[in-house]
Amino acid sequence: MIELVNITKTYRMGSMDITVLTDISLNVQRGEFIAVMGPSGSGKSTLMNILGCLDRPTSGVYYFETREISTLTDDELASVRNTKIGFVFQTFNLLPRFSALKNVEVPLIYSGVPARRRQERAAPLLEKVGLKTRMQHKPTELSGGQQQRVAIARALVNNPSLLLADEPTGNLDSSSGEEILKILSELNHQGVTIILVTHDPEVAAQCNRIINVKDGRIINDQVNA
Repeated sequence: MIELVNITKTYRMGSMDITVLTDISLNVQRGEFIAVMGPSGSGKSTLMNILGCLDRPTSGVYYFETREISTLTDDELASVRNTKIGFVFQTFNLLPRFSALKNVEVPLIYSGVPARRRQERAAPLLEKVGLKTRMQHKPTELSGGQQQRVAIARALVNNPSLLLADEPTGNLDSSSGEEILKILSELNHQGVTIILVTHDPEVAAQCNRIINVKDGRIINDQVNA
């Protein structure tokens, strides 16, 4: 599903070049549940941004579902992000004036889906994450765990083949965090490929594979028995 070949990412900071990722090669099979771990500044977020087509590598090749991402235009990249990849963030990134249902519909608005079809697709996903009775509530009327469930439903609304989650339990209490991990695990069992960034070994233990990153390099890549 994913193949990274000798990916390097360098940023220009004033007169200096700062290399954040160095010679990253990685394969991801469809249906995997992967944790990416590493200290702050290790390059985890940059790696996720490249995987999510939010950033381009300085060198190397990225194949996503056999397409060479580096050859795509900005509009084509945007289409891949909107139709193939779902994003879940630590800070939820919900629109405060929108109900839970409307928040889930947002990617469909960008895709030009008519209003009735948007609701038909969004509502079952909120039911799926346990928010059937909270669809009309705004983010301020929901707990952190409930907001993250809305974010997961939003990430799934375009039926993506890949779900990227950046510290999805980082702002949650332990009970809410366990609920979110249970939802992610169930989604993975249903066939969704998931890659998540985490600092928490207990979160990583729920995944089938753990990739450790340090100083911009993969230092360990192991199957989680």
